[in-house]
Amino acid sequence: MSAAPAPPAVVSLAQLLAQQPAAPPPGWIEPALLPPEGILFVGGEPKVGKSLLVANLALALAAGRDRAGFRVPAPRRVLICQFELPLPQFVSRLAAMRRPLGTAADENLLVDTRAAGHLLSAPQGLNHFLAAARQGAAQVIVLDPLYSTHDQDENDTRAMAALCQSLLRLREAARAALIVVHHVRKSVGRYEIGSAFRGSSALHAVGDSYLLLTRPAAHSRALELRFQFRYAPPLAPRWLELDPHSLWFAAAGPAPEAAPARRKVENQDVTEALAGIGARARYNQLRQQIIERTECSKRTAQLAISSACQQGAIVPHDGHYRLPP
Repeated sequence: MSAAPAPPAVVSLAQLLAQQPAAPPPGWIEPALLPPEGILFVGGEPKVGKSLLVANLALALAAGRDRAGFRVPAPRRVLICQFELPLPQFVSRLAAMRRPLGTAADENLLVDTRAAGHLLSAPQGLNHFLAAARQGAAQVIVLDPLYSTHDQDENDTRAMAALCQSLLRLREAARAALIVVHHVRKSVGRYEIGSAFRGSSALHAVGDSYLLLTRPAAHSRALELRFQFRYAPPLAPRWLELDPHSLWFAAAGPAPEAAPARRKVENQDVTEALAGIGARARYNQLRQQIIERTECSKRTAQLAISSACQQGAIVPHDGHYRLPP
C-alpha cells in the first residue's frame, strides 16, 4: 500500500483558517505564562530560588492544581531534566513539595535520572532528551539549568543562536513546551526582564515568555516576579514568599515599600567625583567615588564614566582619568 501524500507546505489563508482554530488554545499555565509548545525562560541570581519555583510549577502542572497565584487548567505530563542536585537530594525536595498535593502529581511528573552529562548542543545529547520525552509522552520538558546542557560560549551570539536552534528542534520533535532555567547577567537594571538573561539577543528569538525572580532587598524574605511575553502584555510584578517547610511559594501580600528612584548620574557628578579625588584617578577609584557620592549601581557608574569621556568632560590618559585643561 502506498503511503498517503504529505500535506502541501504552501497553503492559502483560507486553508490555514480551516485547519487552525480561530483563537489560540488557553495557556497551560495562565495567564499566558506557558503557551502550548511554547518556551518559558525562568531566570534569577544564584540561590534566589528559581529552581524551587520551577519545581513548584512542574508539580502544579502535573497535578493540574492552581498554585503560587497561577492557574493550571488541566494536568500535563512533565519531564524534569535537572543537573544541579544529586538524585537523592532532588527526590527529597520533591517529596516535601508533594505532601500538600497528595498523589495528584505522581503519575504525570517524570524525572530523567540519566540527564547529567548529556549536551543539548551535541546530536547524541539532543537525541537523549528527545528519547526521554517520547518515553514519558511528555507535554512539558524542564531543563534546569540551561548552562549544564551545553558547552558553548554564552557571550558568543552565534554559539547561543546555535544552542537556541537545538531548543527549537527539541520542542518541535517532542511536540512539547519547554521550561528553561537560565542565569542572568551580573549587572541587571531594575526593570530589565528578557534582556537580563545571558545571551539575551539569541534567547529573544526563541522565547515566548520570560519570568525573572529577584530579591530587591538583601534581607527581605519576599521575592519579586517580573514578566515579559511575546504575544501578550506583561503582567504586573508579583511578590512571593517561600514556605521553608513545604518548599512552596505563595503570595507575599502587598509589595514592600519601593526605594526612592535614583536620579540620573550626570557629567557634573563625574567631574566632581574626580575633583574630590585629586588631579587624576584610576578607573576603579573614580567609579567607587561616583558610587559613594550618588548611591548609584556599579553599572550606572561605569556608563557615566564612558559618557563623560565621550563628551569630553573627563580625559583618559595613561591608565588614569583627569579633568580637561
